[in-house]
Amino acid sequence: MRAIATFAGLVLALAAPAALGQEDAGPGTPAFVEGDVITLDRVEALKNFLPDQFWANRDFFFYEGMKLEIGPSYRDYSPPEVYQRATEQYHEQVRLGPENSLMGYRAGQPFPMDEIDCTGDPQAGAKVAWNFVRRWSGAGGSASFYYSYWDRGEELPLYYEGVGRGVQLSHRPEPQYDEYDGDLFRGERRLSASGPEVTAPFDARGISLLTYRYKSSYGPTAEAKNDDTWVYVPTLRRVRRISSAQRTDAISGTDFTFDDLFSFSGIVPQYDWSCIAERDLVAPVNSKVKAYPYERDHNFGPYGLSFADDRWELRKAIMIRFDPHNPGHPYAHKDIWIDKETLEPLYSFAYDRKGELWKIIWHNHRWSDDDFEEYQGWENVPEPRDLGVVCDIIVNVQTGTGNRIEIWDANGTPMKSKGRVRRFIDVGRLTRGR
Repeated sequence: MRAIATFAGLVLALAAPAALGQEDAGPGTPAFVEGDVITLDRVEALKNFLPDQFWANRDFFFYEGMKLEIGPSYRDYSPPEVYQRATEQYHEQVRLGPENSLMGYRAGQPFPMDEIDCTGDPQAGAKVAWNFVRRWSGAGGSASFYYSYWDRGEELPLYYEGVGRGVQLSHRPEPQYDEYDGDLFRGERRLSASGPEVTAPFDARGISLLTYRYKSSYGPTAEAKNDDTWVYVPTLRRVRRISSAQRTDAISGTDFTFDDLFSFSGIVPQYDWSCIAERDLVAPVNSKVKAYPYERDHNFGPYGLSFADDRWELRKAIMIRFDPHNPGHPYAHKDIWIDKETLEPLYSFAYDRKGELWKIIWHNHRWSDDDFEEYQGWENVPEPRDLGVVCDIIVNVQTGTGNRIEIWDANGTPMKSKGRVRRFIDVGRLTRGR
């Protein structure tokens, strides 16, 4: 599922943080309960359960006419038994190597969250980052996507929509892949393959991509292989290879970079990581909305960048910070709030090189086991039990611009056979039938 927002990003490429003491302070007893509907005159009730940076910029998100429903607190969204089994079976062999590289990993959660000491372990930030990267998300991803541009409340005519697919090729926890140590194919060097096809607008229709991410990206920087990406461009009638090394560049006039998708889609060893704080937060965790492709006119607020007309829930969260090794990185650092149970991103805050807040990224999610016909179980996974991202929103607080990536039908059900996987990951398929 994680791969789907990256699809939209690849398509587009073609055409002062709060003090630690503040964040650690207990927020007290909530002034809301399950079933409450929070309107604009009641948003103060949410203040102590929101990140300070989000609250300071609440005018982007809270508006007259909003109806924010409070859902259950601390609902059980634990991953399926097959993922938990892999965690128990393999976690003791996992360790951090040079540059926070991941060593000895097979499948499941690399470092059990209940064993991580955020305050006492100097490697806690990197361990949480790896748990985030290896969180349960099904067998890959399939979705329809819609990518919109917003400028101070106006939706711009530039947009992209289409369909995409991704597949996890390595570190699979299902027992049927034990023969190859969690790989779909013997000797597999790739972690995943993903790619979209654009269906609109007309002048971009037919653009197709395929991207590989490699196992070596989990190792030290000197050993890591950059992603490979190929694109079919209808106007050229040929496939060409494009560079995906510059993942921190802005994506074709948007406020997103490739690594901003899902709050972080980068390479862990390219950053230093710190575990900053833990607290309870309220966030849009299990959406009641069915926007694109189910409906196109859902109200995302006057800026087009809000989830305040949806269900929010109280969750236990943990905040990690990355500091980039690359001196040319556009961010001084980024703070990422992550759900402690599911390891899904909730909010993140990126700071420019002057140390000023630049971008807010937040997400909506959908629980696979709630009225989700597109997300079916498979061999050894009768219930997907996946709380996956179905919308990314980014807000540039310095300019008032932003972007929204909608993938409300995203699911991680695997392809029906290895033969279909082989055809999908074949670069040659990009030109077949063209």
